[in-house]
Amino acid sequence: MNPQSFARRSFVYRRLQEAGFTFADSGDSALAERPTPSDARLKLIDVSVVARWGLKGRGVAAWLGRNGAVLPGGDNRAELQADGALIARLSPAEVLILAPVHAQPSLAEAIGRIPPQGEDACYPVPRRDSHCCFVVTGEDAARMFAKLCAVDLAPDRFSPGQIAQTSVARLSSIIIRHDIAGALSFFLLAESASAEYLWDCLLDAMAEFGGSVCGTESL
Repeated sequence: MNPQSFARRSFVYRRLQEAGFTFADSGDSALAERPTPSDARLKLIDVSVVARWGLKGRGVAAWLGRNGAVLPGGDNRAELQADGALIARLSPAEVLILAPVHAQPSLAEAIGRIPPQGEDACYPVPRRDSHCCFVVTGEDAARMFAKLCAVDLAPDRFSPGQIAQTSVARLSSIIIRHDIAGALSFFLLAESASAEYLWDCLLDAMAEFGGSVCGTESL
């Protein structure tokens, strides 16, 4: 399946094609998959085509509460929802919502009904377009990030659900610790225009740890 046949494709789809990935239909986009799963101890996975939303405004917390969301306990914290979505609170008036890879979260329809001008001081922001989204998972993930980022992401210092709004490879980035199947894991978001540059920086930093690019089957 050719990702160019879809209206939406990953910001790094060319890199994935070069690496020999195949692509599966994921609704309005093509999701990269590797036919043979990797057993690498450090994995880089592109989830840029997976749905995500931003919400801004002083009414964000009230809107989420009315729609059944479990709110993070404070700023720079993320909370896993019952449907597998992840809500990341970036400030008192801004959240980021990451959908699970293979399902639409329960909030999707409600967000879609918010008019562009907002609703009750809650405004939608198109984070799926503005930011790429990668996952780095494996026991060496924090050591790899130490080469690119000044924040100490060591497991004993950076707890599950914690968020760092920082610089990675000189790009303004959001790092969310969200462990997967017991493995140390980080979601990394940055400006979509710099996605290929960031991807290449991550691959270079991962090389000494035996890192490998993997498909969403690793999640």
